[in-house]
Amino acid sequence: MYNNGALANIQIQGVTTEEENDRALSIVESLLAEENLSPEKEQILRLLVTLIEKFEDEHYQLAASTPHSILLHLMEERGLRQADLVGVIGSRGVVSEVVNDKRTISKGQAKSLGEFFHVDPSLFVDL
Repeated sequence: MYNNGALANIQIQGVTTEEENDRALSIVESLLAEENLSPEKEQILRLLVTLIEKFEDEHYQLAASTPHSILLHLMEERGLRQADLVGVIGSRGVVSEVVNDKRTISKGQAKSLGEFFHVDPSLFVDL
């Protein structure tokens, strides 16, 4: 979506407001929808994800949440269904058990979910 000419139009600053966070999330979603990102787009994606994570860490109390509630929140935020996690954390049955809080999230699943959602895997592990 963001061609090389449009890359020049992306002005990256700190993410300090909800509006800036929403704009950064929109750009990240657009970049994630693309295949074979250029090295420049990969750098922009990593930078935006870092800025978004910093903003959300400071403004949202996800740390006080459970791994299960965090998973449900991220799924809802992105409009995902259980079927979207099949293959990410296991079979249809495993996904159902995890989503319905009948099975805890393993360390391996936490790592996969972290990569899938572009967040720190520790969010999905009880400490």
